[in-house]
Amino acid sequence: MNVKVIMSWDIVEGREQEYFEFVVRNFMPGVQKLGMALSDAWVTIYGDQPQILVGAVVPGLEKAQNIIHSEAWLRLNHRLLNYVKNYELKVAPLEGGFQF
Repeated sequence: MNVKVIMSWDIVEGREQEYFEFVVRNFMPGVQKLGMALSDAWVTIYGDQPQILVGAVVPGLEKAQNIIHSEAWLRLNHRLLNYVKNYELKVAPLEGGFQF
């Protein structure tokens, strides 16, 4: 069964330009290279929720766990943490529609 890896965070104030460059050039391609299929990305414009929400689909829980425990994933996330705060990640069964 497919699962969804759901990540959320807030961009560190003053690092927005560097963040967007990193996400477009490194993070998103890196996530895809590791075997995750990006499914959605959301930006919160109003309200008390994480500023960014990203979803990626992975074919199976075991594969998702292998990816998020891999050295390549840990390096990629470590770099992301230079630009974000309040980072959270969860793995959930894939359902139709918006998942948070």
